[in-house]
Amino acid sequence: MDSPTTTSAGNGTSGDNGGGGGWFTPRKAPQRPEDVEASRPAADESETPEGRRVASIRPLNRPAPGPAPASPATESAAPVEPARDSGPRPVAEGRIPAAPERSEPVRDAVGTATEAPRPEPRLERVPEPRPKPEATPRPAPAPQGSPDAILVQRTMAEIGPVADKVTSYFYALLFTRHPDLRSLFPAAMDTQRDRLLKALLTAAENVDNTAVLVAYLKNLGRGHRKYGTQPEHYPAVGECLIGSLSRYASAVWDDETEAAWVRTYTTISQVMIDAAAADELRAPAWWFAEVVSHDLRTPDIAVVTVRPDQPYPFLAGQYTSLETPWWPRIWRHYSFASAPRSDGLLSFHVKAVPAGWVSNALVHHARPGDVMRLGPPAGSMTVDHTTDSGLLCLGGGTGIAPIKALVEDVAEHGERRPVEVFYGARTDHDLYDIDTMMRLQKTHPWLAVRPVVDDHAQFPDAVREYGPWNEYDAYLSGPPGMIRSGVDALRDVGIPAGRIRHDSVEELVAAGD
Repeated sequence: MDSPTTTSAGNGTSGDNGGGGGWFTPRKAPQRPEDVEASRPAADESETPEGRRVASIRPLNRPAPGPAPASPATESAAPVEPARDSGPRPVAEGRIPAAPERSEPVRDAVGTATEAPRPEPRLERVPEPRPKPEATPRPAPAPQGSPDAILVQRTMAEIGPVADKVTSYFYALLFTRHPDLRSLFPAAMDTQRDRLLKALLTAAENVDNTAVLVAYLKNLGRGHRKYGTQPEHYPAVGECLIGSLSRYASAVWDDETEAAWVRTYTTISQVMIDAAAADELRAPAWWFAEVVSHDLRTPDIAVVTVRPDQPYPFLAGQYTSLETPWWPRIWRHYSFASAPRSDGLLSFHVKAVPAGWVSNALVHHARPGDVMRLGPPAGSMTVDHTTDSGLLCLGGGTGIAPIKALVEDVAEHGERRPVEVFYGARTDHDLYDIDTMMRLQKTHPWLAVRPVVDDHAQFPDAVREYGPWNEYDAYLSGPPGMIRSGVDALRDVGIPAGRIRHDSVEELVAAGD
């Protein structure tokens, strides 16, 4: 499994052109959590720390009500200071100074598409069986939920057919009005272009689902630290987001809709800012990691092992984002191939894919001594050790890496719960880690490993031949297509959806190299 980003998060751990040495050379060790905590003013934990509260956004091209806006000199852009040193300057409640207006217009890079006229149907002169007419499309379900959620969903339904134009216009608007933010993104925007907007829209879609929304946003906020994102960046993004939505959802856009999006985005921003601030007290924005071994298992699969420069806490079944020195600001997701080890080393199974920048660099160029950067751990495909349910694990291709980590995790906890592993591959050659899995099976009598050599689309069908599985928790890791078909197969054999764990398919697609 192969996400993009960034510059330094400004925590002093990464060198730059002005600090002597490259960005892989740390200028100073990151502050310890206790030192950071001691330097912070005491505050009630339930309150957002001063300087961490997101300022409300003011939609583009609209004057703020109330007092006259500040003079141009007051609103001129100033260098952004790290949030830990000085918070955003206080502003009138509910408003922030808008970015200076530019005289040049922002043009949409994508032309307006026109719908081609449909050909008139021909009448058949000779009676013969006709194909079944296409089913009449069902109308989209009526939005449900709170008033804000209904307005947000209505907007997203309106922009769905032109999402690519919304995305292009959003970034054009953001980089034109706030050129200083361009350095937070990779030079090539082909992969990155729609990720930020998709993340924002995904969060907005779950505005009424508090548990899902908060968990998603907290993870997003922690992950954005490695991009160099600061609290003062959020209003700029919000203004451009609403500017893009109002342009392409004009048929349903009104003052009420705009107010709903302002409230929704403010909530999204605050959760992410708070999560980043809390994470800052216990972990760096990223870790440096030196390659200590590079094992080429096949011509296009390598097991890469690295040593982080600081302790790296994670759980078996999780994944991280990784950046190489060959492609700065380009990050990709990889699962940990083992449970946490006493020596602190981390291993990843990497398959080089066509046109994969990071995967090809790791497989064909990485060597011991090379230094990478790691983002924070993420993912919820972890073992619940409070139950004694069996584990049914499906690993396809390099998706066997986190499955192997789960097996090691169960073994380290001294449990004897049954673990059934189906290791899928297209050919025998692709079963690159089968020897390791068979050694684990010989060591642990509660483990059964079944290699399945077949097309990934048919792989989950093999699970139906065994079972029953109604007393098992299921874990899936592999290509997105395998996960989709695997979930369907597992539901068909009676495993409830709540007992099926896997990384988000949508996230895997977005993060794919």
